[in-house]
Amino acid sequence: MTISRREFISRVAQAGGYGAAFMTMHSLGLLGMVETEQQKDFPLPPSAGRGTKVIILGAGIAGLVSAYEMRRAGFDCTVLEARERPGGRNWTLRGGSKLVFNDGTSQECTFDEGNYFNCGPARLPSIHKNILGYCNELGVELEVEVNASRSALLQNDNVFGGKPIRQGQAINDTRGHIAELLAKCVQQGALDQAFTQDDHAAVMEFLRSYGALGKNYQYNGSSRSGDQQTPGAGDQIEIPRAPLSMSDLLKSHFCRPMLFEEMLDMQATMFQPVGGMDRIPYAFARSLGNIVRYNSPITEIRKTSNGVGVLYRDGNGESGPILSLEASYCVCTLPLSILKTLPNDFAPRVKSAMEQVTYDSAYKVAWESRRFWEQDGDEIYGGISFLTTGPIPQVWYPSAKLMSKRGVLISGYAMENWGDFGKLPSSEAKIAASRAAVEKLHPGKSKELEKPVYMCWGKVPYSLGSWVSRGPDYPPTDDAVYYNGPYREFIVPDDRIYFAGDHCSHIIGWQEGAALAAQRAITMIVSRVNQS
Repeated sequence: MTISRREFISRVAQAGGYGAAFMTMHSLGLLGMVETEQQKDFPLPPSAGRGTKVIILGAGIAGLVSAYEMRRAGFDCTVLEARERPGGRNWTLRGGSKLVFNDGTSQECTFDEGNYFNCGPARLPSIHKNILGYCNELGVELEVEVNASRSALLQNDNVFGGKPIRQGQAINDTRGHIAELLAKCVQQGALDQAFTQDDHAAVMEFLRSYGALGKNYQYNGSSRSGDQQTPGAGDQIEIPRAPLSMSDLLKSHFCRPMLFEEMLDMQATMFQPVGGMDRIPYAFARSLGNIVRYNSPITEIRKTSNGVGVLYRDGNGESGPILSLEASYCVCTLPLSILKTLPNDFAPRVKSAMEQVTYDSAYKVAWESRRFWEQDGDEIYGGISFLTTGPIPQVWYPSAKLMSKRGVLISGYAMENWGDFGKLPSSEAKIAASRAAVEKLHPGKSKELEKPVYMCWGKVPYSLGSWVSRGPDYPPTDDAVYYNGPYREFIVPDDRIYFAGDHCSHIIGWQEGAALAAQRAITMIVSRVNQS
């Protein structure tokens, strides 16, 4: 059997993730330093807008970034927002907040003072330079969000007796078994034609270190996987846990959760605003002042001979009087799920594209509780536990206020329209499933869960979904249908209407995508204004 270096590294990546491939390339001397830097065109010159009037539809992140940048570039901006708050899907619930679905059902959040639930976005990757830059400009204080923890758990009903396993154990035992298999291949000469003698020695040394292999390159367990007995004083020596079998690890379907933090936008370091994600839109809103008109849902979008005209209800939401507003340009950041329900005279190509798009409905279930995951021996401080059987796929532990008495735990976060969770018959059944997932991971502790709040973005007025649907997989395995189809119509203007939002980017579902799409739309408008 002969394989190339490229194929060997690819197999290492499949087994051990990006980190393993990186270390393999480094050990073979194949890794060069490559840096890329995205050109930043902002801020725009303060005279770029020339006082041109612009209507911005929606005060989510895309709308707020549009208004923020266009105002300081000299445009005359008005933002129309249907809700009584800024942020759109960036929404944080606290004690006293009310969550109302479009079917009329409602929930009131009764969390203790200082506790909160980011029912929309809840993390900021360090590679999202634009949204982090705005946080810096606007004075939004950030803290580390612990997105992954080796102390968090993996659970499958059908292996290990249904007992939850530490991620550190599953990850390191898998790594050890894979390293042993690869070492055997090298020892048996299966890769002699792919490697020189120097490569051979380097790879064997790497595999010994990477997999914590013992004599004869066998994996017999490692303290990396956790201890059966921790080292202490006197005669208390360290005794590592016995390794999990490779067969059971394969049956567990833990591979995807174990590689979760290898995804580029899930890698440390991650951030979150201190006090809740909505600190970001409120910081924008404070800067913009009365440019933003709240409780002003759009009722019609029309083209005029000189630009764009919009009808909206002013000040009292759906019961307010209908007013009109005209401008030379419009930046439309409304979600497509809402936009296609509004009377408009968009071009046929745009209308057709909107009809082809559906939205996913992400859900979350939040609970307030004593922080038993920190206090009772599990020692889980942030991160996510994954369950690979049952309707709840993950339990997300809070990163804020570590070691305090109480916190908000998320038990359940996924797309309701794709999984078994969405097939449950009622909100009560969904909350019960959420509680049961915590019980699987932390036996006896689910009884401490209190004050549940169930968010379903498909039922939220003025959203009707979480993001453009590209199928049940995350990350999507095939984006071609959307990006080669409807997407092409949203990234070009419809006369003087320009579209922005995360659906106009290749970072769907992230605030960074919304910010970048807004910046791109603004740049196109500035170019057009300066040519007129």
